[in-house]
Amino acid sequence: MEIWRLPISASQRGKLISAGYTSLSSLSSISSSDLARELNVSESEAMNILKVASHSRGSETSNASCSIVEGAQSAWDMLHDEESLMHITTSSADLDNILGGGIHCKEVTEIGGVPGIGKTQLGIQIAVNVQIPNDFGGLGGNSIYIDTEGSFMVERAFQIAEACIEDMSEYNRFLRKDFQECKIKMQPQDILENIFYFRICSYTEQIALINYLDKFLSENKDVKVIVVDSVTFHFRQDFDDMALRTRVLSGMALKLMNLAKRFSLAVVLLNQVTTKHTEASFQLALALGDSWSHTCTNRIVLYWNGNERYAYIDKSPSLRSASAAYSVTARGIRNSSSSCKRIKMM
Repeated sequence: MEIWRLPISASQRGKLISAGYTSLSSLSSISSSDLARELNVSESEAMNILKVASHSRGSETSNASCSIVEGAQSAWDMLHDEESLMHITTSSADLDNILGGGIHCKEVTEIGGVPGIGKTQLGIQIAVNVQIPNDFGGLGGNSIYIDTEGSFMVERAFQIAEACIEDMSEYNRFLRKDFQECKIKMQPQDILENIFYFRICSYTEQIALINYLDKFLSENKDVKVIVVDSVTFHFRQDFDDMALRTRVLSGMALKLMNLAKRFSLAVVLLNQVTTKHTEASFQLALALGDSWSHTCTNRIVLYWNGNERYAYIDKSPSLRSASAAYSVTARGIRNSSSSCKRIKMM
């Protein structure tokens, strides 16, 4: 059970979430005196919260034990499920190639890089491309875009949506199919209507929204990707207590991973960079520290190599480390210009 479902007052739930307690398990090992100090409440109030949590946890454990026993799955079935999963194209064939077809569903993919490298552009591209119909190799799903920085540009999303439909039309002409009916059904405004946009202004709002997504996804089962742009922003601005930040981030990452598995969707977390001191030198590294780096399924680092943008698979259980060049164009994410030149020469 999540904290927001506990039968306690709204103010108590808000204090728990703000202090990083998002699930019952996070309350299992804390004393009433420590909880009272962290929440700035009386010890008797803290004891009552822990008592309610303990009772709810006991009921949940009883129900969960039956679900676990009944929910066993063979490794063969798991392999079949993975092979049948769809991917979301990035609109760059080279980038899709190193990703094994695109962004994976049922996984959490972190994409980080320096400002101006194209993180938001890639996030918008994915939110649009997830809507490509099944007949054209897409998922035909909707998207959720969680904007913590105010960087989402609806005009840019419209441009990318227009280009996406033009690409499908070109693909259709190549295969000589009748695209007229599909063209009438799908217009740029239709794509924008299927992007559920949330503007987040604090880390408590961010946690509250992540907790709310379970209910939202149950009511909007066509959603096939969640983009968080960026996961970092409020956790770099509002935190002095690093232990608390680590606990909050771990709980949020676990929640997102569970959502990805349960609803068979992709989660894309955009991340910033920070300066890391190693061996008497400073170098750029993705933000939020080493503990955070282990919470995502895949980690992709975007970087500059001269005047070209590159994506590097830094971590993945199923993909080998590899790099691919890409470009940010007026039409969205595409293969790099040098890659296109090589193809023409061949």
